Amino acid sequence: MSTLAEHLEQSSHLMASIKLSMACWLVADQKATKRKLDLAREYGVTAVAGGSLFEISAVTGVLDAYLELCADVGFGRIECGEGFTGTDLDAVRTVQAVRSHGLACQYELGGKHSGPLTNQELDSWLKHALDWLEAGAEQVVVEARESARGVGLFDDQGGLNGALADRIAEIVGFSKAVFEAPTKYSQFALLNHFGPEVRLSNVRLEELLRVEIYRKGLHSDAFGEPRLTPSPPSEK
Repeated sequence: MSTLAEHLEQSSHLMASIKLSMACWLVADQKATKRKLDLAREYGVTAVAGGSLFEISAVTGVLDAYLELCADVGFGRIECGEGFTGTDLDAVRTVQAVRSHGLACQYELGGKHSGPLTNQELDSWLKHALDWLEAGAEQVVVEARESARGVGLFDDQGGLNGALADRIAEIVGFSKAVFEAPTKYSQFALLNHFGPEVRLSNVRLEELLRVEIYRKGLHSDAFGEPRLTPSPPSEK
């Protein structure tokens, strides 16, 4: 717990949220999970429950119990997705259910096992994403899993499909789009492509400061990137 507190102390001003992904928090000691979420709240950082448990609870008919548990342990937002269970959820009813427990939601765009997105697949995902935004989801988070390879916007070698990334930002709105970036390469690629205002997710706590110095053009690899190189002070 001291490690989390130390990261929050030095980096919470750089964080909009902290995600507890997968089901690890569910099988961990609940008191420990609550302490983590209490710490995040103390530092003004929204705690988000990752989307896998949401999908499993929805397809097995225990969504309401899952949402009640999330609210009880201290999450502020739920990630809702349709990435691996084959569910086709009613966005309006689901968002209403989430809100009835005092929680906000974000929608995860992309499949976990279907490989890199194609243009045709993205059209379908974007339609779903717009439905969820209209229903009240706060953000659209683009799937990249743990590797950012062979999934979502990333090809099998980890290369970023900038054209598809631009389409997502244009259709859902740049301010609503969040891009999972679990690796150094994916973080730098998205910052190079979009510039310093892009919202990144799934960044490890120990990598936050590196991402932020890159965002500000204070990293040797960022210096020279057109969107990131610091500008000299203007003459008065």
